[in-house]
Amino acid sequence: MSYALNRRLAERRAPLPTTAEIDPVTADIIRGAFETVCFEAATYLGRAASSPIINQSNERNAAIVDAHGRLAMGAVGTPHLTFVNQMETRWGLMNQERYDWGPGDVFLGNDPDHGGGHLPDYCIYGPVYDGKGELICIQTLQAHQGDTGGKDPGGFSLDATDVFTEGVIYPCLKLVHRGELRRDVFDMVVRNNRFATFAGDIAAMIGGVQHAVRMLEQLLGKWGGETIKAAINHSIEHTTRRVREEVAKWPDGRHEATVWIDHDTAGTRDIKVHVACTIAGEQLTVDLEGTDDRQNLVGVWNTFANSRSYVMCQVVAAMDPTIVKNEGFFDAVEIRIPEGCIAQPPPNKPAALGSFHPACEITEAVCIALSNVAPERSQPQLYKIGMPNMVMGFDENGMMWMDQGVDCRSMDVSAVQGLDGWGSCPSALGSLILSEAEDAESRFPILNLSREMTTDGGGAGQWRGCPGSLNVKQVLRPTSAMAWMVSAEHPLRGLRGGDDAIPYTNRFEVGAENERAILHTAQDLLPEGAVIAYQHGGGAGFGPPLRRDPEAVKEDVLDEYVSLAAARAKYGVVLTGSLGDYSLAVDHAATEALRAEMASMAEAAE
Repeated sequence: MSYALNRRLAERRAPLPTTAEIDPVTADIIRGAFETVCFEAATYLGRAASSPIINQSNERNAAIVDAHGRLAMGAVGTPHLTFVNQMETRWGLMNQERYDWGPGDVFLGNDPDHGGGHLPDYCIYGPVYDGKGELICIQTLQAHQGDTGGKDPGGFSLDATDVFTEGVIYPCLKLVHRGELRRDVFDMVVRNNRFATFAGDIAAMIGGVQHAVRMLEQLLGKWGGETIKAAINHSIEHTTRRVREEVAKWPDGRHEATVWIDHDTAGTRDIKVHVACTIAGEQLTVDLEGTDDRQNLVGVWNTFANSRSYVMCQVVAAMDPTIVKNEGFFDAVEIRIPEGCIAQPPPNKPAALGSFHPACEITEAVCIALSNVAPERSQPQLYKIGMPNMVMGFDENGMMWMDQGVDCRSMDVSAVQGLDGWGSCPSALGSLILSEAEDAESRFPILNLSREMTTDGGGAGQWRGCPGSLNVKQVLRPTSAMAWMVSAEHPLRGLRGGDDAIPYTNRFEVGAENERAILHTAQDLLPEGAVIAYQHGGGAGFGPPLRRDPEAVKEDVLDEYVSLAAARAKYGVVLTGSLGDYSLAVDHAATEALRAEMASMAEAAE
């Protein structure tokens, strides 16, 4: 548990030794088979898991890591999890004899200080051997668990000053030995969790890994270990080459960006994330020098592995999407993260909330910096939500229930060059499909009163951000509620002249005498019938609003994405007619005159 360990876990790995030569077609067939295996593993988990955060929201990811700890295939799931699995697996690889690795074994890891993400992200993995007993690869399956057995339900402790407060930590724990479940270990893991659904989730993760391992063993039986190793090497080398070719197209230069978090959970204001992206020929270097390193900060520590993953998610988004996502990105891109800053904390710092912030600010800063060289692909890979409104209580049998607030909403869907923000979820969530409000109502004593997009809730721009939604919820029993509010003073940033998104806001006990705004954190008891209203920030705009097609602004007003007032004040568009009878029309002459006036005033102000 040290910076030296982080350096060892992150160091570049050599190709797998192999006697086989392979042609590109065969290599790509095997790569496609790996992708299918990952899809099968993730789908198995989604269908077999017990809790809605997995079987409804799909917050899971499957990946294959080779015997040297390189990411051979990252597939279906949440993008930010794609680039963390290999770090967690490497600790086990470094200690194969210590943990007695063998065929049929399945392991669990979640340790933030041994290559993991935040504590709730459980990684289950199993080694895969060929017929001669040589380790070829490891199948991994990662998923967010609803609880970690820590001080507070859900594993999110607003006042945690160390990781031990957040829950039980597993560097590398063997759940299955040579195909046989270790029932004592399984029962111990299950007992250290508040939720009855947890046993089903872990069992589903084990089953998903075992299913995928069998598929990989069949591939090894067909192609042989030497050919499979050659295919892995070919795929990673191809990605490395493609990434360097992409970087070589960009002009040399250094591009910096600074993004701020409103406050940590203790109230310390203006937490800084700074990124510099330097292009020199075919080499891209992403450096987080200047990022906040105050050791008294609380709740804003992101794990080293997570920080690398979030950087890489945004780098990937800036490049040709056909490039295969594997270790080749890390071989081609240098990532520098100062030791002791909030993106690479000292050992034993709490990490649960860091996957929200500063993780999102890391991706946002990389996006802003790279928008100078790849504006056409500058889509922020983030979710600026501070922390969902979590409400929890106990049923008549004394079992805890928790609505984690991950049901349907619209948030953070920014515009990109040539395209308005659309849909309800940011692309960063990948296949994470937010669970249905009706499903939550069937499981928990809550009632969803409203899920409406907010007019003028998206940042103005030549291409408009998607509005955020106002989510109004009523609790039907006395409950506890937790929240951490950020992105109110520093909402999602607009790009290339686009406006910022609207800020997040949150209110408890709406309409009651005790109605209050949550400005910082909350750990409150809500009475039966209490109403909470969470305003999610919208997406940011891209490009100057005065360049937006006036006819598109008219359509926005008709769709109630944009108000009549904002059409004039933000976009300089003069509309005639009535919204009530849908007779709106653009007065093009008046619009041209107004826009010229607004541009002149803006130029004078500069």
